[in-house]
Amino acid sequence: MGKSLRTIGDHGIIGNLETAALVARDGTIDYLCWPALDSPTIFADLLDGEQGGAFEIAPDLDDPRPLQLYVPDTNVLLTRWIAENGSAEVVDLMPHPGTGKGPDTDARRLVRFLTVTSGRVTFTMRCAPRFDYAREIPQVSAIEGGVHFSGDDLSLRLFASVPLDPQPDGVSARFTLSKGESAWFVLGDNTTPRPDQGAVRGLIAETTRAWRDWASQSTYKGRWREQVLRSALTLKLLTSARHGSIAAAATFSLPETKGGERNWDYRATWIRDASFTVYAFLRLGFTEEAEHFYRWVSGRVVTAGRESPLRILYALDGGLPGEERELQHLSGYAGSRPVRIGNAASEQKQLDIFGDLLDSAYLVNKYGPAIHHEGWQHVRGLVEYVIEHWQEADAGIWEMRSEPRHFLHSRVMCWVALDRAIRLAKKRSLPAPLVAWAEARDAIVDDVWTNFRHPEHGYFVQERGGTALDAALLMLPLVRFVSSTDPVWLKTLAAIEAELCDDGLVYRYRSGDGLTGREGAFTTCTFWYAECLARAGRLDDAQMILARGIAYANPLGLFAEETDDRGLPLGNYPQALTHLAFISAAYFVDRQLDPSYRPSWQP
Repeated sequence: MGKSLRTIGDHGIIGNLETAALVARDGTIDYLCWPALDSPTIFADLLDGEQGGAFEIAPDLDDPRPLQLYVPDTNVLLTRWIAENGSAEVVDLMPHPGTGKGPDTDARRLVRFLTVTSGRVTFTMRCAPRFDYAREIPQVSAIEGGVHFSGDDLSLRLFASVPLDPQPDGVSARFTLSKGESAWFVLGDNTTPRPDQGAVRGLIAETTRAWRDWASQSTYKGRWREQVLRSALTLKLLTSARHGSIAAAATFSLPETKGGERNWDYRATWIRDASFTVYAFLRLGFTEEAEHFYRWVSGRVVTAGRESPLRILYALDGGLPGEERELQHLSGYAGSRPVRIGNAASEQKQLDIFGDLLDSAYLVNKYGPAIHHEGWQHVRGLVEYVIEHWQEADAGIWEMRSEPRHFLHSRVMCWVALDRAIRLAKKRSLPAPLVAWAEARDAIVDDVWTNFRHPEHGYFVQERGGTALDAALLMLPLVRFVSSTDPVWLKTLAAIEAELCDDGLVYRYRSGDGLTGREGAFTTCTFWYAECLARAGRLDDAQMILARGIAYANPLGLFAEETDDRGLPLGNYPQALTHLAFISAAYFVDRQLDPSYRPSWQP
């Protein structure tokens, strides 16, 4: 395996609601954690092209044009090679847990089905897994119909319809197919039985049907239906069928700037994503996913303690996230080191998460079942914590690795926590000291309007007493802290446009954050910006920013965390928060453009 030149955006994603793999446009699977999304990698060529491990399929064609597309309304991926002397395609998928015999068998398989569509094509296949983040080369031995990869703590089987050549560091095959002929490969757990072609075709058909059945639940019929549904399907891939949690992204340590140190592990669930996730799924008609995720979040509240009632992020199973560590043996994507696993942000204080959580609680209670008595007692505990601590400094939404500061976004989200708790108590006639809660909520309002405005221009600023701007301020009208047409807010929006926006790209901030180097534009903020424009009545501008934001996705409609100056993907991929923000913006802008829509007054 030579040094990889594949870019972040040159990938599609497949998965089984337990883990996910990235498939490059050249037909290589160069990223896969096994058996779960937060397990060690078995393929990590994307992070080290020399020793990371990969599953390659390459046709001998003259200058083929590579194409990728999804089978419509599914997460079944097709990679095609088209050339003058022939063409072929590979179907890649991981069986949906609703197919076969359940998540412990069929769901833990990777299926690759190769077909020649014109001409006669010779292929080279090489499968070289590297266990435990490429720290272990498994032993390879032949078994009937395939090979066995054996490591200290993990064993896999690879079956194929063509002869395999086991080698000390992997397995290869070279074979030729004519038009209409097929070959298949199935990689699975040590208990995976040897399939035949009929079984493989059955897995493809069942998985396709399962994804289409899920997608058919969508109630969104707006202008951006295809893109919105792709975002929903991507979010579903990042969701744990077992736990209900959703990963921030499928990957770890993909850089926010090439060659830089801003390389983090996003294979965990952030409480901050709670309200965005619940809102997006509810708006699209996926109520079961919204309620499942909220139950997972509620479970974290129940197990939290009084002194620290909620962590910023959790492992996908709800446990404590892994300690942040550096993998010194990996060279990193495009030489971007260090390569990190785990995330030290889990130890930070981020006060905004309470607003995120209680906003999601309010949404679920508004559109779903009523909160139960025990759950309400835990909510009351969170509210009391917020009342005691809202005036403190924290690391903020962007998880600054500098000294804690008094961030406006954190202060406003504390207001959201109190506001939503008061609304919920009134809506469900729940017992609560509403007068005391309202006094604390109003004190936050007074503090924000008094201490978080530019001393000369009067618009809102990033932190108390400062002058810098922050794209997180775009959340102020979205959470209804301030009217979207308030003169002070409009001045703030204009200042953000002047200082943080560039041709539809939106940067989080220009101020220091305790790290060296610069980062890319933050894709989520582009969609927050578009929604703010629409709420301010600037629908033409909102549509244009939304269109530019969509264009920053890769050809499959997948968004990375950030983009470089040319709009090319950077950071972990695909990122849930960006897809969530896109769904919200598309839903709102589409509704505003609907001539039959009549807004209703909301308290």
